[in-house]
Amino acid sequence: MKPEGHPDYHTIKVQMTDGTTFETRSTWGKEGDTLVLEIDPTSHPAWTGDNKRLVNEGGRVAQFNKRFGGLSLKK
Repeated sequence: MKPEGHPDYHTIKVQMTDGTTFETRSTWGKEGDTLVLEIDPTSHPAWTGDNKRLVNEGGRVAQFNKRFGGLSLKK
């Protein structure tokens, strides 16, 4: 394979929302850059189980039924 066919794969730092950092290899940014996360497993409700922050209004069908549930085609 041609060498220019692959992206540059280098070491970066990842900063979690609580301030902790770790090093990993990525194609993001340049060598030594820091990727600052806004959401990570320590703060996302899907991993923490914090249901207060989840907005759960139901699915598309539930929203449709809530809006148009009283309508009928019967005369």
